[in-house]
Amino acid sequence: MKHTILLAFALVLVGCAAAPDVNETANYCHKQIVRTLSDISGKEGEPRNILAGEHSWNMRPNVPEEWCNGFWPGVLWYDYLLGHKDMEAPARRYTAPLESLATQPIFDHDLGFLVITSMLNGYRATGDPIYRAELLMCADSLATLYNPAVGTILSWPRNVQMFGGHNTIMDNMLNLELLLWAAHETGNEALADIAVSHADTTMAYQFRPDATCYHVAVYDPATGRHLYNCTHQGLADESVWARGQAWAIYGYTMVYRYTRQPRFLDMAQRATDVYLSRLPEDMIPYWDFCDPRIATTPDEVFGASPTICPRDASAGAVVASALLELRNYVDKSKSETYRQAAEQMVQSLSTRYAAGEQCPALLLHSTGHHPAGSEIDAAIIYADYYFMEALYRLKTNKIIL
Repeated sequence: MKHTILLAFALVLVGCAAAPDVNETANYCHKQIVRTLSDISGKEGEPRNILAGEHSWNMRPNVPEEWCNGFWPGVLWYDYLLGHKDMEAPARRYTAPLESLATQPIFDHDLGFLVITSMLNGYRATGDPIYRAELLMCADSLATLYNPAVGTILSWPRNVQMFGGHNTIMDNMLNLELLLWAAHETGNEALADIAVSHADTTMAYQFRPDATCYHVAVYDPATGRHLYNCTHQGLADESVWARGQAWAIYGYTMVYRYTRQPRFLDMAQRATDVYLSRLPEDMIPYWDFCDPRIATTPDEVFGASPTICPRDASAGAVVASALLELRNYVDKSKSETYRQAAEQMVQSLSTRYAAGEQCPALLLHSTGHHPAGSEIDAAIIYADYYFMEALYRLKTNKIIL
């Protein structure tokens, strides 16, 4: 219990904390981004991670199954929007390999992650009509994974046999933005209907009564009957995987932005409030809220030792960004609560979790796939992306570009 704080205490804590210096933090991020451009110069692919003890980015090839490859160009687009106009050329350069996804057979739901972070940010930043055309093709492609009997998009076609049915993961909520954006752009309400159906079905079957979420829901693909829930990246089926809860908060906030349906705003708030109630003192979560090692891990200790419970800065960055949007949709009192919480998260990330001279990433201490022993206590590119998005929202008071 010593690392778990009640929501009321959390609000006192963030109310007393100093607000982050956004300009100073943005300047730090720009310097790290320039370091990364130097570090990866001449290398193929996109940066994915810097593992514990390493000092350079590990690269991943531009293939459809590499779900993280949109985040680096997204970092560059946000740096561009924060005033560094010389970042447009590298942002375009690292976005370019992803444009072929518009005409390739879809691999899985992560098509949304790949093109929202890269091409959609690029389109919003520049108005390039080529990006728009390719994004619309990608939206049509993503829609082909929708099963009307189930009411959701299939997350992992390759894992249907492994799970014994149509699988939908909480991460998939973020990919709905591609469909909702395309519907808004074109008036194709069929795309919006798919997104709303997915959000409703996920809300019905993938949350516990206390608004914590399951990572995976599995359905009968023929009848649509819900079969069971489980985890893939969390500690256990009934545990609360921190990044899964973060995806839920961000996803339902974004769906509300497009739909203005009160049930989605209510879900976003409920998922947020239970998340805040379980955070440690620095407002950045351990990788899974139910890991028993939390009770014996000192607050100030990081690392991948078997006796130490790892943090997940990536979940912290996702939620910080989400709260800077969500605060715009709620009443005045709750808006202030969410703003203060987001500012404390950004402050923690920019101090305790900053990579600094250790490596060219922005943030350390993320956890990727703990059960697989992958990316534990690492710098991971999607943590940097959502941190940049949070800084953009904090500095500009804009939700999207």
